[in-house]
Amino acid sequence: MLEKINQVAYKIAIYIRLSKEDKDRGYDESESITNQKALLLEYVQKLGSEYELVDIYIDPGYTGTNFNRPDFKRMINDIESGKVNMVITKDLSRLGRDYIETGEYVEKWFPEKNVRYVSVTDGIDTFATNNGNNDIAPFKSILNDMYSKDLSKKIKTALHTMQQQGKWVGGKTALGYTKDKNDKNKLVICEPEAKIVRTIFNMATTGNQIGEIRDFLNQNHIPTASQIRYQKDTFWENKAIKNILTNEVYCRYYHTK
Repeated sequence: MLEKINQVAYKIAIYIRLSKEDKDRGYDESESITNQKALLLEYVQKLGSEYELVDIYIDPGYTGTNFNRPDFKRMINDIESGKVNMVITKDLSRLGRDYIETGEYVEKWFPEKNVRYVSVTDGIDTFATNNGNNDIAPFKSILNDMYSKDLSKKIKTALHTMQQQGKWVGGKTALGYTKDKNDKNKLVICEPEAKIVRTIFNMATTGNQIGEIRDFLNQNHIPTASQIRYQKDTFWENKAIKNILTNEVYCRYYHTK
């Protein structure tokens, strides 16, 4: 139970974050945006009349090692303007996973602004006296940072392994390919787009320069990738053609398809 240090009104900011990495690693459902919000709202409701919830700040899909998050910055601005003087998160890692910058906020910036910080599941309350959990907060930040770096390393290693196995690990596919509906790591040929790619390679192998290929495509109204996929009014440029001719995806599969 929180100690009532001073009989003053606390203007509360609930801060919630869930990163893509959290989702990718098969996160506990309790970490979801919905459940973080439910937990923190229940916590605030039990605090008493001197505590007022000002706003809920949510950053979905933002890593904890980067503090350049839209709603986090909005919360900081509200603290600066005096709108907020208490911040509550589910746990310390929701605030951030970079132990240096997280420590700067918890140990220095918040105290300088007279902001009370509470991490519910960690039992951290920077305004509570004789709270041993406050003393171990820096070590929790270090562990969160180490976890984030280890996770990043594992993800990079896994992606590299998949690439070596010939699996697709990118986002947007190259012109002429689409992801297999049954396997997102497998590319299949998109025949209407593939005809354009074959035209470019055939012209290049018969001695046409990039500028000549560009003019042919534009003069014959052959659509660009942006026209096909996003209905954007664009035209062929040298860079786009060069990217196709030097793209490993095409170089690897072109002559076998």
